[in-house]
Amino acid sequence: MAFQSKKLINDPNDVVTEFIEGLVETYPGLQHLDGFPEVKVVLRADVSGATYNKVAVISGGGSGHEPAHAGFVGEGMLTAAICGDVFASPPVDSILAGIRAVTGPMGCLLIVKNYTGDRLNFGLAAEQAKSEGYKVEMVIVGDDCALPPPRGIAGRRGLAGTIFVHKVAGAAAACGLSLSAVAAEAKHASEMIGTMGVALSVCTLPGQVTSDRLGPGKMELGLGIHGEPGAAVAELQPVDVVVSHVLNQILSQETDYVPITRGSRVVLMVNGLGATPVMDLMIAAGKAVPRLQLEHGLAVDRVYTGSFMTSLDMAGFSISVMKANDEILLRLDAPTKAPCWPVGADGNRPPAKIPVPLPPSLSGKRDETLSCPEKLSSQGYILEVAIEAATMAVINLRDRLNEWDSKVGDGDCGSTMFRGATAILEDMKKYYPLNDPAETVNEIGSSIRRVMGGTSGIIYDIFFKAAYAQLKANSILVIAPLHWAGALEAAIAAVSKYGGASAGYRTLLDALIPASSVLKERLAAGDNPLDAFVLSAEAAMAGAESTKHMQAQAGRSTYVSADILASVPDPGAMATASWYSAAALAVKRKYQAS
Repeated sequence: MAFQSKKLINDPNDVVTEFIEGLVETYPGLQHLDGFPEVKVVLRADVSGATYNKVAVISGGGSGHEPAHAGFVGEGMLTAAICGDVFASPPVDSILAGIRAVTGPMGCLLIVKNYTGDRLNFGLAAEQAKSEGYKVEMVIVGDDCALPPPRGIAGRRGLAGTIFVHKVAGAAAACGLSLSAVAAEAKHASEMIGTMGVALSVCTLPGQVTSDRLGPGKMELGLGIHGEPGAAVAELQPVDVVVSHVLNQILSQETDYVPITRGSRVVLMVNGLGATPVMDLMIAAGKAVPRLQLEHGLAVDRVYTGSFMTSLDMAGFSISVMKANDEILLRLDAPTKAPCWPVGADGNRPPAKIPVPLPPSLSGKRDETLSCPEKLSSQGYILEVAIEAATMAVINLRDRLNEWDSKVGDGDCGSTMFRGATAILEDMKKYYPLNDPAETVNEIGSSIRRVMGGTSGIIYDIFFKAAYAQLKANSILVIAPLHWAGALEAAIAAVSKYGGASAGYRTLLDALIPASSVLKERLAAGDNPLDAFVLSAEAAMAGAESTKHMQAQAGRSTYVSADILASVPDPGAMATASWYSAAALAVKRKYQAS
């Protein structure tokens, strides 16, 4: 089935001229000749043919491959780009206008992709320019490796590897080399490149209907940049498989398209065809480099990833591999003002990964693994009792929490809390330094971060990290009840600050805030700390129950009607009140029993 494509354009006949107008407005270093609609030429604003004292480098072809070719006009790259209509070779008069506009006594080099229309039109323009007294050379680029060696005169198609030739020639011209020298470097570069593309869709011309000839679940190997059929249609494969196939095809010794053998130095280009996300391109690049290195024995000196030569809105990518040496790398690394050349892709390649830095408190001293003390202090023993009771309360409440959350959230609060509680319980038995309460609180946060996903995991990690920071600031091993109260208050403040919620928002803070207030109040009044802890736990549970009467102002519950919210308490608040209450009661029981 075909359907009209959606594009943000005006008249389909004006897309190229309007593209050029936007381009030169965006990049002040570019201009265009005032010859629309017949003459569509983008040129450097600082170059005048009458006075230009270096070789002009000119390329172009049909439009629809942006940023090629106009996006590569700039000092150190192209001097001018001749733009045809979409997928149509530019007319001879337009090419001639470009030659006349930028070519001085040093002459000009035309870099042309190997398509019949481009060869003929640029060739005729070159001959006409020569008859007018201009010095002109032309280099044809045919870097396609997807199809078997041609038997006729058509030859290999010009693809994204042409951009490498633009850069090499532009850098050579910027050095003041002669026309013959610039042309020789461009020709040599063109013979070092192999390219192959893989498409997931066929592109859509402006104003035309979208074709679905590939169909779902299919990809086309070697599809041309104008949508022309490729070598084969196959089932869609993981990018690992696709990249491996493409590289094998480019580097095949049977076709011998590129003079690249084991031990060669190469540069790599992963080029998006127009509708491929940067993420996909980077994944392909990340898979291509080790394959070139390990499977093909090549040294990868540079990697260029992005959209260089597209095919309108085609989904897919092409890979270009170019044999490199010091001279070619010098040209690729040379500065350019061409707006679409990747400025960060030069210089030596440092290691792709380095070790994850440890926190300052651990980087110097954490060679030995944390472990649970052989003998617990009285404080450590009470802490163990509290943690065990709190985690078991959450574990036992899993199904109830999920039931509540299925009505007001996404139904996984109990499962998420269960994962966190289970991890804390297991980690405590393995390595929590229970005789050091502050470090134990810190490790609880680490356990949570490792296994609890979503917002609740982050909130609890913040809670325990803030409590740890407050306890650590006191620099004491034996932590008094007032210190615990201060840590609770600091943890609540951090959760409120970063999460944005406060009392009455129908969150876990509606359990924690009343608990903190009562704990501080009773301790300040001189109550027994155990009694104060239990009273604060009762306040936490009452606060959690009161969330039934609150309109949610944070989290997924904000989208739930008030009638539904009134039927259940907030699951997060109930989970918090449950572990807090279980810890308080367990601590009181242990003290009373001892």
